[in-house]
Amino acid sequence: MDLHRLWNFCAIILGWFAVFSAVSLLVGIYYTYVLEFCIFTVTSLAEKVIYMVFYHIFFIMLAWSYGMTILNRPATPSKEFDLSDIEQGQFVRQEKQDFHQDILQCIAKELPIYTVTKNGNIRYCRICNLMMPDRCYHCLACNKCVLKHYSHCFLVNNCVGFSNYKYYFQLLFYVMLHCLFVCTTGLQYAMKFWTQELPYTDAKYPILYMVGVNAVLLLFIVPIFIYHCWLVGKNRTSAENCKPLFFRNIPTNMGFSLGLSKNLKEVFGEEKKYWLLPVYTRKGDGCSFPTGYERENPEQNGIDF
Repeated sequence: MDLHRLWNFCAIILGWFAVFSAVSLLVGIYYTYVLEFCIFTVTSLAEKVIYMVFYHIFFIMLAWSYGMTILNRPATPSKEFDLSDIEQGQFVRQEKQDFHQDILQCIAKELPIYTVTKNGNIRYCRICNLMMPDRCYHCLACNKCVLKHYSHCFLVNNCVGFSNYKYYFQLLFYVMLHCLFVCTTGLQYAMKFWTQELPYTDAKYPILYMVGVNAVLLLFIVPIFIYHCWLVGKNRTSAENCKPLFFRNIPTNMGFSLGLSKNLKEVFGEEKKYWLLPVYTRKGDGCSFPTGYERENPEQNGIDF
């Protein structure tokens, strides 16, 4: 087994272990909140009902978005970006980079490719043997090129990209709401246990642990969620934010941002009634994206290479 395959195997094992740990933690918090807190600790019936109803709404939405993030596997480039057997043979026979670029430039004339390397070359993945569409990057953990790639997240054992970014964003949102709700409703009882205003019960330490864990998670989730809100508003991926984009025949500062309203629709879809639901609302095919330049110059329908 070579090092690359060993790395992929370890990444898979680590990913599923992380998912198992996250699910176990979620189940433990659910048990503590519903049974130990709501049923055995809260005395007011009205308070029990309100807490249970709202908690289950947040829990269901969290679990739904988490499952969708995991199950929607990374979207990969369509066949039109693959090199034919003849073109791959030419690549093998010729070692000169300039010759390779001549082939890629010729093929790219028929493809909606805007982004290039820093040197102005067509982006090409030698592992997958394909020309990389805009916003596509190769993931070493998945060992494939992923459309609109953000990052590989081990907590979902999946790449976050075109196929599941909406669900990932919703996961962050509902984890934040879940943690905030648990901390807000449980803190007063945790303080009463801590100051011994409430008599000792077996629920004391599970409730203290539940509030503490959710408070720590909230400290981590809030900055990440704010960061992704900023990415959505700018219509950028985390990969694009770390590494500047270079465009061919388009002003670089225009990028893929279409204005706040259209940027939101790029991620969440046209129908606002589905924005909070983890359901399919994606736009486009993930291989091509409108640019700010096209928005300001609608007569431009393509690129001249």
